[in-house]
Amino acid sequence: MKIVRVVLATVVMLGSAGNHAWAGEQAIVQKFYDFLSNPGSEQHAAAFKAVTAEEWESIGDYSGANKSPDQFIGQLGFFAKLIPDLDWKVEEMIQQGGKVVVRSRATGTPNGPLFGVDGMGKSFDILTIDIHTVVDGKIVSSYHVEDWAGALQQLKSK
Repeated sequence: MKIVRVVLATVVMLGSAGNHAWAGEQAIVQKFYDFLSNPGSEQHAAAFKAVTAEEWESIGDYSGANKSPDQFIGQLGFFAKLIPDLDWKVEEMIQQGGKVVVRSRATGTPNGPLFGVDGMGKSFDILTIDIHTVVDGKIVSSYHVEDWAGALQQLKSK
């Protein structure tokens, strides 16, 4: 009976440790979305840099033109001016090992043309899916897909 209790206690302890590790990786990934929702914030940019590896890449297509952390921060600085109310809300995180998959929703109201479409005063609400790889407490890559075509359709039709 004593052996059963020891085994059971070990299983509970290991399960808790695993969940704690996952919670830590999800908290790391959340900082990515905090920055997306606050693209003009130097504090959020610094937190983003702190959780991404130097070799981190933003991979959004297969052109090979991936973005480094500094290029990504520059792009978000542009979005901060164009879409001051940009909000990137995490709706679900799923984790397996060092991969964190995020389903999120991006909303905003551009104050000028977005990808050539006059979005002045009009809003969008789009679905996004990202797959982040976390190694040793740092995000090393982020594959992402956003429904920008849907955003443009919404801006045209309103």
